[in-house]
Amino acid sequence: MSYHDPVLLFESVDGLKIKPDGIYVDVTFGGGGHSKEILKRLGEQGRLFAFDQDTDALRNEIQDERFVLINENFRFISRFLRFYGVKKVDGILADLGVSSHQFDSAARGFSTRFDAELDMRMNTSESVSAYEVVNEYQEEELAQVLFQYGELRNSRALSREIVKARKDSPIKTSFQLKEVLKRFLPKPKEHKILAQIFQAIRIEVNQEMQVLKEFLLQTPDLLNKAGRLSVISYHSLEDRLVKRFIQSGLFEGEAEKDFYGNVSVPFKKVGKLILPSAEEIKKNNRARSAKLRLAEKN
Repeated sequence: MSYHDPVLLFESVDGLKIKPDGIYVDVTFGGGGHSKEILKRLGEQGRLFAFDQDTDALRNEIQDERFVLINENFRFISRFLRFYGVKKVDGILADLGVSSHQFDSAARGFSTRFDAELDMRMNTSESVSAYEVVNEYQEEELAQVLFQYGELRNSRALSREIVKARKDSPIKTSFQLKEVLKRFLPKPKEHKILAQIFQAIRIEVNQEMQVLKEFLLQTPDLLNKAGRLSVISYHSLEDRLVKRFIQSGLFEGEAEKDFYGNVSVPFKKVGKLILPSAEEIKKNNRARSAKLRLAEKN
């Protein structure tokens, strides 16, 4: 099994409108699929920097003089590019979400299919795992996580059930968590509801929404004029943030207008929302929820 099949590979890389001598960043390296495609289009003077906080991804490092892989969270993109003497780039690609490898590694605890310790850390050296979220968060705090990131209307009832169960003994594995919540998991909807619960906990563990905001806020200063941003998201929470930021440079509220009523925004949208083809979804089921948005720096 491959480490990770890149989703919307050609569409996302085409969207960068690559210049052979340009500098590009792939902030979610994973199996290196998008990076390899970018390198194919770069000339000898081109450069590609990639980020991945998961040490497993380092095994996929590409041996190419034009390529640098940085084992860090992409929320620190500006800081680490500066370390390499890079202040401006021509394009940034982000394929958000969890890699196939992370889902398929039972021990990582990302998947509802395997019984594994509650972990879900993309960076295994971080101190907070799914275990802490499930066993140590206050009832109200846990309910908020399930409601905000899992969009679960019965988040309070779910949280109450978890808190009640953990009083007897800690909830240590994914199947134990399933067992605790089984009365909320009717058979026809079991997989969907569990996926929402796991998604909520995973987003909290990895601070995914905060990381995405911090990353996006740095992109206008990093990109050269007419530089491109290519972002693939997998759930509505991410996609809403990306869409709003491209439209207004903000995550909430309206962009400020000048004296003449003109709005100054950092990006202009490129084309329409791009979805995977039926053929791609057939080959790779994990592509089914992917959405690609492209933007160009004003």
